[in-house]
Amino acid sequence: MQDTEHMTQETSQQKSRRGIYLLPNMITTAGMFAGFYAIVAAMDGRFEAAAVAIFIAMILDGLDGRVARLTNTQSEFGVQYDSLADMVSFGLAPALVMYEWSLKFMVSVGWAKFGWLAAFIYAASAALRLARFNSQVATAEKAYFRGLPSPSAAGVLAGLVWAATDFGLAGESMVYVAFVLTVSMGLLMVSNIRYYSFKELNFKNRVPFVTILIVVLVYVFASIDPPKVLFIGFLIYAIFGIIYTLLGIRSRRRARKHLE
Repeated sequence: MQDTEHMTQETSQQKSRRGIYLLPNMITTAGMFAGFYAIVAAMDGRFEAAAVAIFIAMILDGLDGRVARLTNTQSEFGVQYDSLADMVSFGLAPALVMYEWSLKFMVSVGWAKFGWLAAFIYAASAALRLARFNSQVATAEKAYFRGLPSPSAAGVLAGLVWAATDFGLAGESMVYVAFVLTVSMGLLMVSNIRYYSFKELNFKNRVPFVTILIVVLVYVFASIDPPKVLFIGFLIYAIFGIIYTLLGIRSRRRARKHLE
């Protein structure tokens, strides 16, 4: 009788291991849906909706991991599924949105192939960035990312589309800006430039009252003009990593000279 009960318990444990956690994977699926919707919206010429969908995917991408940790529902399946969803939302979606919005018009300036090649460089760089992150996640330092995170790169491109649409600028008139930013964001993703990860921020600790006031002011400032604020914010983050890395290289060179 005891053997039968033991076998029943083992069978139930195996079944539970074969299952997946629903809540975090539902959020991941919703984020991937937003990325897929961005592609569909761009194909229909609704570029503002496409840009907003990418930002929604970004919010959901930040939630799924936190929900998994809070509910103790982390799994290897969730990690891999999240990475594949990120490739759709922050790799393929921004590349195709940029191509449909602006890069396809490079044919008018005699650079027809450069448009889709720029989009491919971005998509391939996002895939390489995610693969490198997954392979080095156990050994990478927590405080910094190596290379621009794919959601931040997507934020720059989606922010450009949203801000330009808000200004009434057509993608055809922005081909050079779109080309430079698309290729630049792709190369930054696969670079060795260090970007602060914000993972060391502990939201459970007590903070001074003025910190809450600053958070409120940030929300107010962002709500005044979301397209421009988001575009400028993500662009500053992308540039800041370059400046921080160059300053670090300069300080290390000075240290070597003093030792010599």
